[in-house]
Amino acid sequence: MATSLGEPALGDGDDPASTPAASDSEASAPHPAQGFWNLPNTITVVRTAIIPMLLAFPLFDGPAGSRIMAWAFIVAAVGDLVDGYLARRHGTVTKVGQLLDPLADKLTVAAALIVVMAVGRLPEWSYLLVVVIIGRELAVTGLRGIASAGGHVIAAASLGKTKTVSQNVAIGALLFPAGTLGLPNHQIGLWLLVVAAVLTLISGYAYFRDYFAPRPDGPASQENAE
Repeated sequence: MATSLGEPALGDGDDPASTPAASDSEASAPHPAQGFWNLPNTITVVRTAIIPMLLAFPLFDGPAGSRIMAWAFIVAAVGDLVDGYLARRHGTVTKVGQLLDPLADKLTVAAALIVVMAVGRLPEWSYLLVVVIIGRELAVTGLRGIASAGGHVIAAASLGKTKTVSQNVAIGALLFPAGTLGLPNHQIGLWLLVVAAVLTLISGYAYFRDYFAPRPDGPASQENAE
């Protein structure tokens, strides 16, 4: 016999416990995989697409090409702030996004630094700054992966954020053609890059020091570097 809803009715001798409820089967069903195409991840993909543009900069390093590359980098830098904000605000954080977001950030910075060096906008002595910044990013990203695997949360502090701002402003100033807005932007960018490299070393050292510091519950659960 069936009820009006089409569900089988229990007979007199049926044990209700022996009849699985619909909610039980739903609870045991696997959860659907997280979707990829949401707004924050789409912004991250756009940021990633800017990287090949930056790598083509040596072919178009005239005034017009410089402006295009500089604005493309600014779009990527702003997108880095926006996608993370949107993902947290709307609860659309995905595992793929957590992987791609920092990867897009590091690759964009590395590509931009390499191309401004390739087109001669950095003096030879400053090549060491590029090595320091890129090397630190790789090292911290690796340690961040180790921390994440151990279930530790990595929090960015003001020092890491200051480093990011000075680094991005320096790269933007170096990408724009000389004399933009009547300013010595290449010289300004160079000295901001020095500041970014110093902050990179300090924050990187603080990251490793705090992570490996002896704690009763193991490595620190929150780190004081970006």
